[in-house]
Amino acid sequence: MLKKVAIIGGGLGGLAVAIALHKQGINAQVYEKARFLHSVGAGLSIVPNGLNSLEAIAPGITESLKGAGSQTQMLTLKKSTGEMIAQKAVTLMEKYGQPMLLIRWSRLQEILASALPPETIHLDRRCIGFEQNDKGVEVYFDGRDKVQADLLIGADGLNSAVRQTMIGDGEPCYAGRMSWRAVLKYSHEMLPANEVMSMTAPDGKIFGFFDLGSGYMFWAATSLWPDESIIHTGDAKSRVQEKFLNWAQPVQAILKATNAEDIVERPICDRPPLQNWSQGRVTLLGDAAHPMVPLLGQGANTAFEDAWELSQHLCHAPSITDALVSYENSRKPRTQIIQIRNAVQANRSYKADSETYLRGMLEKAQVSDREFEEWLYNYKPSVAAYT
Repeated sequence: MLKKVAIIGGGLGGLAVAIALHKQGINAQVYEKARFLHSVGAGLSIVPNGLNSLEAIAPGITESLKGAGSQTQMLTLKKSTGEMIAQKAVTLMEKYGQPMLLIRWSRLQEILASALPPETIHLDRRCIGFEQNDKGVEVYFDGRDKVQADLLIGADGLNSAVRQTMIGDGEPCYAGRMSWRAVLKYSHEMLPANEVMSMTAPDGKIFGFFDLGSGYMFWAATSLWPDESIIHTGDAKSRVQEKFLNWAQPVQAILKATNAEDIVERPICDRPPLQNWSQGRVTLLGDAAHPMVPLLGQGANTAFEDAWELSQHLCHAPSITDALVSYENSRKPRTQIIQIRNAVQANRSYKADSETYLRGMLEKAQVSDREFEEWLYNYKPSVAAYT
């Protein structure tokens, strides 16, 4: 049924689905617009549902990941003045058999890429569109030869070229917030190992610190911002230092220690849930299908779920059409719930009473959110069955 699959996007979801397909003997080729795989100023959390999916895709990989990251033991919430609001122990390992693992985005990308034959990853390939018929898909690249495939998977993120050619729903929705982030080798006495600390203020600002292991720290700052098109003079470091000028340590110390060129400044955007992810021989995966604002840390984790399930349906369904219908029917209900809950809680976290709200989220997590947490983290990859 499938002689060749073209995957647009060499990020985490694209690499994961390529590995899953290769394990099934399918020729999956990855096309990435970047000229080389380089460090990205971000860390991310992989939680039980994502780790279980990765383990199903590449047995043994989770042990490698645990050695490359940090297993979070404590969540701490403080006011911008440094006053403690709440603390909560992370007990995912005890409950679900997998930890909350914090890791550098670029290190995870390296580990996933190393699980593929080097000749399957094609760099400097910016997709600009495709055409398809009942026999295959023709994929077009800027300044490069076109590619023929039996199936096209768009795993090219929030601004997916595959999605735009297929659906044409325009620019993503600005969420009213600007973000700054960076990864650096850094230690501070107020930032213990295996801990995530967030600081919040009632004027719509949050600053987070994440231990990534191996001496690396990831910080992420977010502020309400009226218009993403507003460009101020000065560099990103000056802007974030100005926004968080009077915040308690270790905010000032880590900003001072961060090189200006390492800071990534981005507007926070998302898209509403899609009614259809597929069209003919083309489908979407991860952020291209269901982008989420950063809050629950489920962007990469749900992409890994997508990757496993799509590979299973493609390997067991009687036709490509049946596979993509089953893939959508399985994935859409779950990702829509996560997407909507993520957006609502993220918006709520930046209101004037955010300190009270975030404290309540931590205190009630064991009660009001228990059912959602169990549903989210108890996800177990299974083999698709067709009769």
